[in-house]
Amino acid sequence: MGDHIAGEQGGRRQAGPRCIALVGPFQSGKTTLLEAILERTGAIQRMGSIESGTTVSDASDEAHQFKMSVEAGFATTSFMGDSYTFVDCPGSIDFLHEMRNVIPAVDAAVVVCEADEKKVPALSLILRELEDRGIPRILFINKIDKADKRIRETLELLRPASRVPLLLRQIPIWSNGIVSGFVDLALERAFVYREHAASEVVPLDGDNLDREKEARFTMLETLADHDDELMETLLSDLEPPRDKVFDDLGRDLSDGAVVPVLFGSATRTNGVLRLLKALRHDVPTVDAAARRLGVKNGDAMAHVMKTIHTAHGGKLSVARLLTGGLGDGAILTGADAAQERTSGLFKMFGPGVDKLRDVSAGDTVALGKLDHVATGEAITTGRQAPPRLATAKPPQPVLSVALSARDRKDDVKLGLMLAKLTDEDPSLSVAHVADTGEIILSGQGEMHLRVAIAKLANRYGVQVNQGKPGVGYRETIKKAAHGVRGRHRKQSGGHGQFGDVVIDVKPLERGTGFVFDDRITGGVVPKQYIPAVKQGIEDTLRKGPLGFPVVDVGATLTDGSYHTVDSSDMAFQQAGRIAIQEALSTCHPVLLEPIHRVDVAVPSDATAKVNAIVSGRRGQILGFDGREGWEGWDVVSALMPESEIGDLIVEIRSATAGVGSFTSKFDHLAELTGRDADKIVQARAAA
Repeated sequence: MGDHIAGEQGGRRQAGPRCIALVGPFQSGKTTLLEAILERTGAIQRMGSIESGTTVSDASDEAHQFKMSVEAGFATTSFMGDSYTFVDCPGSIDFLHEMRNVIPAVDAAVVVCEADEKKVPALSLILRELEDRGIPRILFINKIDKADKRIRETLELLRPASRVPLLLRQIPIWSNGIVSGFVDLALERAFVYREHAASEVVPLDGDNLDREKEARFTMLETLADHDDELMETLLSDLEPPRDKVFDDLGRDLSDGAVVPVLFGSATRTNGVLRLLKALRHDVPTVDAAARRLGVKNGDAMAHVMKTIHTAHGGKLSVARLLTGGLGDGAILTGADAAQERTSGLFKMFGPGVDKLRDVSAGDTVALGKLDHVATGEAITTGRQAPPRLATAKPPQPVLSVALSARDRKDDVKLGLMLAKLTDEDPSLSVAHVADTGEIILSGQGEMHLRVAIAKLANRYGVQVNQGKPGVGYRETIKKAAHGVRGRHRKQSGGHGQFGDVVIDVKPLERGTGFVFDDRITGGVVPKQYIPAVKQGIEDTLRKGPLGFPVVDVGATLTDGSYHTVDSSDMAFQQAGRIAIQEALSTCHPVLLEPIHRVDVAVPSDATAKVNAIVSGRRGQILGFDGREGWEGWDVVSALMPESEIGDLIVEIRSATAGVGSFTSKFDHLAELTGRDADKIVQARAAA
């Protein structure tokens, strides 16, 4: 069934259900590798393909539409008597948060990559996430059948992406310029690939034997850095026992001291069984994951990796059980201490599920209808709310779109379905803008939003119109006005309406907002009507002469008059409105645009490009510095108008091989005049 099993590693094994994340840069072959694993373990009869839309983990309409993984996919299979759940995580940076929610509770990650210099920055991002979480990781160099570099060259190319030594576990066997097999440096055996069949053991001799001895010694030297006994053995020119080598490989992987490197071809299933055996023998069990997360034995506890809203089965919470066991109908406590009874336990296999009676520590299952449980939370059979184990805070959105239902009767449905989308994917966010009435959907990039909008249509039948979100323009005044009267008088039979006020208006310092004062003497405006005057002025400031909310204005009520019968709150509100409208038109209103502090994180070789992009968008560059803790990365800081930030991420990603990102925060309002201001005011008036 693969790369030769009998006699390897002394038959050593670690039992128990495992959970393995498949991660790596976009288009590195993760989904194809999962197909190869499922074929090799007998879970499927033949591999599907992304092009034909027949893969297990990419079964959604959106994955088919965009020909890429757009969310984490789960498939459980067995290998040599042990259960494994593999989680295929999207490689695009737009969907990186899917990986962040999965990896805290996995036993290890297989990082799928290739010898492509352009993908090294993306690889470094992914490895950094795993390093920071302390996740054991194996690097699988895919597409070895298309390799045009020696393995040492490839290793040097990939080495900058990892802060931990890359440990070569295999060397390739070359035939006529093509990799035809490999030598296992721990087993000291040579194998020749057979496409979609077992690799064949061949003699280890000649040039391959010489290369093996050199590469094996390098591997042992790296292991000896963490094992004094092995170091003494090597210094004594003795051959370490094979079991000792495997023990060190497993321990150093578990401790995160090394990243073992394997290679193969997922499309041909070459090297796949070798990878499976490395997972079986070297990867720690769920106990290690529980310890890493600080979970102690006691009540059953699980980490929720993903939320799925199904068309007919309701909400599913996919979770890794870290301790204890669960039966169908178990009562679980979530982060808010609310208790819910699960309506079913299910084994995941792509879009399909199989009902289970019970599960034990290590299993990864879907739990039915836990309506108050969110992705990233812990759940427990205990009565107290569990601690938050490793919730990954969603990154700040970098791109937004204004949405409206194409059919007005879908307005309410749109809001409900957006709530489901953000429940499934916490890196999406929805905001309702009071000033404009807009619904703003924000996410991690252009593809992220395209997929979300496709889900609204495909899954929920909601078609939407899209537009650019409005910019938070404001206006203020440059001059003061004194003694401006606002009088409201209306007689329509019975009681009339009468309110009369005199106000002074003046500009205030930027950021002050609105300040109201009164200097009424002699009761010319009774005290009970003064709040109504203030309310009338505030209502009017929501839309000034230029069409935008007015800020940084002070209004003082100085005089007025009233009628004992016809005066009322409503009349004085209207008088306040009339007075402030009259005043603003004479106070030289000016437009203010919001300026944000923007910090752009990019690989250092793209810093100059990003500086040019920022400057071209009216950005004022404040400087750049090395990104703390990130060798080979910079952070460019700038002040930039909000209107220029809209699609900034598209240019940044284009200039940084898809890995650049930024954060932004409102800094101040700045005066905008001239032709740019005129265009904005005219557009507002037309709207």
